[in-house]
Amino acid sequence: MARNRMLLTTAALGAAYLLRNEKVRKKLVNQLQAFTGKSRR
Repeated sequence: MARNRMLLTTAALGAAYLLRNEKVRKKLVNQLQAFTGKSRR
């Protein structure tokens, strides 16, 4: 349980760090939209 929580915390901190950068944020949003678009078909 503690390991799973630590992994989730690490992922959240990494995401927060990446989202501060506008270029990276736009790129991630575009990739996420492309991925969700492909999975819906």
